[in-house]
Amino acid sequence: MSRRNRVDPFGDLHAVPDRGLFTGNRGCLVDDAEQVVRHHRGNLWITCVTEFRGRRFGLARPNRWTPIFFLDDAVALAAGHRPCGECRWPAYRAYRDAIDPALRAGELNRRLQTERLHRGRGLARAGDRKLWTGTDLPDGTVVVTDGPRLILDGQLWAFSFAGWHAPQPAPDGPLRVLTPPTSVAALQGGFEPVVRRARR
Repeated sequence: MSRRNRVDPFGDLHAVPDRGLFTGNRGCLVDDAEQVVRHHRGNLWITCVTEFRGRRFGLARPNRWTPIFFLDDAVALAAGHRPCGECRWPAYRAYRDAIDPALRAGELNRRLQTERLHRGRGLARAGDRKLWTGTDLPDGTVVVTDGPRLILDGQLWAFSFAGWHAPQPAPDGPLRVLTPPTSVAALQGGFEPVVRRARR
């Protein structure tokens, strides 16, 4: 039976059989009976590789961090996570440097924590005045239309736990942006997310 540890672009947890490309951490989510009882604990929300230096972690250890799983970087960023600075050092450095090389991990965590509280509420703005549209948002951004959709190659791709699929042309009008502004800035600055498209 699948555990409720697969993350959707809204950051919610689901029990589905599909495996993602990355694991991650947002604190201990389980109780002493190993049941998921909370959405997160703390502001360290990271995305990790599934194998690193032979380390192994239980999937539901009380009082320890609870592994959760993501389809790809686009889902993880939309959910409010960033690349891990240890097991994904090159990706973390590329993400940070695309925003500001002087930023420390703690400041990134605080920014993302604040932004997670407002994700997808109303029309996200680039700066203070300009509304974001499908033509000026970077690839890797997740927006909400009839559900979460990925902007990639000028198209909107629908989400499934098996991969992004059913592309359609991106509209010219304003879009409801799910990916937090800090991560959108990283994408605009050149961070290249790992993206998984569904197999045909």
